[in-house]
Amino acid sequence: MELGIVGLGRMGQIVAERSLDAGHDIVAYDIDAEATAAIAEEGARPADSLDELARELGEEKRIWLMVPAGDPVDAALDELSAYLDEDDIVIDGGNSNFHDSIRRTEETDAAYLDCGTSGGPAGAELGFSLMIGGPEWAYEECTPVFDAVATGPDGHGRMGESGSGHYVKMVHNGVEYALMQAYGEGFELLHEGRYDLDLEAVANTWNNGAVIRSWLLELCEEAFHEEGTDLGDVADHVAGGSTGTWTVQESLEQEVPLPLIYQALAERFGSRNDRFSRRLANRLRYGFGRHEVERR
Repeated sequence: MELGIVGLGRMGQIVAERSLDAGHDIVAYDIDAEATAAIAEEGARPADSLDELARELGEEKRIWLMVPAGDPVDAALDELSAYLDEDDIVIDGGNSNFHDSIRRTEETDAAYLDCGTSGGPAGAELGFSLMIGGPEWAYEECTPVFDAVATGPDGHGRMGESGSGHYVKMVHNGVEYALMQAYGEGFELLHEGRYDLDLEAVANTWNNGAVIRSWLLELCEEAFHEEGTDLGDVADHVAGGSTGTWTVQESLEQEVPLPLIYQALAERFGSRNDRFSRRLANRLRYGFGRHEVERR
């Protein structure tokens, strides 16, 4: 199918590359002309502006936005609005607040799919997990490209009505915070405890059959291998926090207690003191998302 992709950062580039590999016809645009030129070398049709991208697409436009959440999404939609009607589809693959997704659904003439995306840069090889909300017909129409970008047909699903995709992704991120905190605290006790342990070896052993094996635990093993058991100069500073904040806010509105997720969020906000658990969480964010590692 023909697909326009707006935004060619870490995640947008993967969306474009996996779509191209699956034989889809891609028109691509990024404010960074070098990023656009790079994906053009891989077979995409480059566009110099959003206007040109919209004009290059056929009458029934399918456009995937991979731009930062917030104002950049609204700005892109405003610029594209003159070209969109009810037969068109826009996919928002960023970490948008689900309230914004509901609003955009009402304000946009095109069918709007809110697409929570998980997998980080590792998705270049494995594919992403896609949590999608919005009209069923639009989801079905875009299934071929979702198959390509996700790990396969089982790697994506329609969660429900508009907003539900980003809602599920929001909660996913809250769970991620709590898991990272749990691993961090466990390894902190091992590091500070009564035995002189090789934490890379511990993580490797746990990853082979233990109940708590996971990809995050594999990333713990990677972190200890590359940084050492004491994590070297990795700083006690964990960035991020927006999706976790939204998760906690929603829990308060729904009166659903989330003590583990709240505590993990509080630890992020309090990461100005030297804590081993937060230093590991700092390094894990590099492992799954290639976020910059702050060092001391």
